[in-house]
Order: sequence, then structure tokens, then C-alpha cells
Amino acid sequence: MDVTLLTVGDELLAGDTQNTNATWLADRLTDRGVSVERILVIPDDRETIANRVSEYADTYDAVIVTGGIGGTPDDVTLEAVADAFGRSMQVDDRALDHVKETLREIEDRLPEIDLDVKTEASIPEGARPLLNDVGLAPGCVLESVYVLPGIPKELHGMFENVATEFSGDVRSRFLYTTEPEANLIPALGEIEQQLDVSVGCYPDRDAGHNRLKLSAHDETTLAEATTWLLGQVDASKTPVERDWWGSRNC
Repeated sequence: MDVTLLTVGDELLAGDTQNTNATWLADRLTDRGVSVERILVIPDDRETIANRVSEYADTYDAVIVTGGIGGTPDDVTLEAVADAFGRSMQVDDRALDHVKETLREIEDRLPEIDLDVKTEASIPEGARPLLNDVGLAPGCVLESVYVLPGIPKELHGMFENVATEFSGDVRSRFLYTTEPEANLIPALGEIEQQLDVSVGCYPDRDAGHNRLKLSAHDETTLAEATTWLLGQVDASKTPVERDWWGSRNC
């Protein structure tokens, strides 16, 4: 299964907010064997969101869109997703009941909250609502597009409710080496030619080692690649440390 992440928000593009949602989602999806093919940050612009959703929904197995749901003027994500599929917005009964119940629960704390509950409970026509257990505005699923909140705590809870709908066969293993990155190039190039495996090399100066990531679509190939690479470079299955200008310490 391949997935694209669209993270929506002018605040992300301006650097006002860190894009922790993309990292969190990519980590959870990768753990489930999913291949994350794209992570894109786009502005709170209805036409831009609609165009990207339409394009990627036709290209990938699923699209996850985060941010831009709620009642403020810049929250246009749900409307944009509706545009991408030529749908109108409509009040969802389940979402409406949930919004009303949530407002009753918080009325003592926020007695003067002024909210159009029908607008808050509106999602694209034909979409499946995703109720917000730790917030207010619902998300939704429309065909292969999942719309989730931008507030991290709300996003986490909503994603966990649909996590089982994402799965794949990509498996990964990590190796660690204090060999200089330049010395690894021949072995890493050769293994990708010999086996159906992808290899990434990620230097970690603070830890004093290079982290090698092997990824494949089956355990047999992954095991074979791991064994071969361990025979070609001075590497370990557990982290190793070294002063970058000194000797190796395991």
C-alpha cells in the first residue's frame, strides 16, 4: 500500500509551527508496512488543496490530509476535498450528535461559546465521518482520502481509530557502522543491484555512527541483504559509538 500525506497550513509554510504531524504519521504508517511516497505541505487555499487531492487520489492507494478543519475562515480543507470529488457539503447526523454532546460536556468550562453546530458537523456528501474523541470538528473518509485534524492530540486519536485500514508488506532493518560514509558507497551500490532492496545511509554525528536502513517487500530478501551487507562492511545490528576522530567503541 502506498500513501501520500498532505499537511495543510499557512503556519507550516511560514515556519510558525513544526510539522510534527507528518513525522508522526509517517512513522506509524511505516510501522504498518506502508510505503509513504510523498509528504507535501500546502497552504490554506481551497483550490490548491482540491487540485492536490484530486491528483494524488488517482495516483496512490490512499491520501491522508491533515489540518484546516474547524470553523475559522482559513479552515477550508473539508470543502476542498468535497470540490475534488465534485460533492457538496452536508450535515452528517452522527457528527451533529457528537458535536452537540461535546458542547454539553464543555458548557460549564466554556459557557459563552458561540458555534454553528450544523456547519461544524458538515462533511462532504457521501463521506464517512470520523468522530473527534478529543476535540470537536469531525474528520472524514471520502473514497481513498482521509481527512484528519491538524491539532496533534486530535490527529493521534482519530488516526488510531482507522489505523487498521492501512497495511503493507514493506519491511525494514537497521544496521549501524562507524565506517566513513564514503567507504560504504561501493557495497551499498552493489547490494541494490544484486537484490530487490533499497538502502539508505543516515549519518548521526551525535551518536558517532552511520545508520543503514534496508527495506524490502519480503523477509527472505531482507534477511539475505542483511547477511550480505554484514559480510561487506564493519557493521552491527545494534548501535555502535565512536569519537569521530578516534577509535571505535561498541
